[in-house]
Amino acid sequence: MNEKLLTIDVSSREEIRARMKSAFGGKADKSHRYTFLTHEDLLRTLTPSRWRLIEALTGAGPLGVRELARRVERDVKTVHTDAQSLVLIGLLDKTDDGKISFPYEAVDVHFSAKGMRKAA
Repeated sequence: MNEKLLTIDVSSREEIRARMKSAFGGKADKSHRYTFLTHEDLLRTLTPSRWRLIEALTGAGPLGVRELARRVERDVKTVHTDAQSLVLIGLLDKTDDGKISFPYEAVDVHFSAKGMRKAA
């Protein structure tokens, strides 16, 4: 297990409940995970622009919005807006001095097309 790895995935409510039940039973998966309930939520949230922020912050330590904007070559206002959106959902952290932080050195995204078709 890598303490500095975040796994982002899509899981059903039932799968999340099963993980929680296992954790309460002392069989906790100690990996760090951020779970979306639908593929659509993942894609709507992790836009290419927001993903670039996560890439720039991975392993970088806390960064000010201006420095983050410089690293991704975007304007400060839109970087602030995107970063704030990711802070509000708990994917990024904001330090006491206002910097943006992503405390992981690597990210795995698990995304599968299996079961994505809707019933006709």
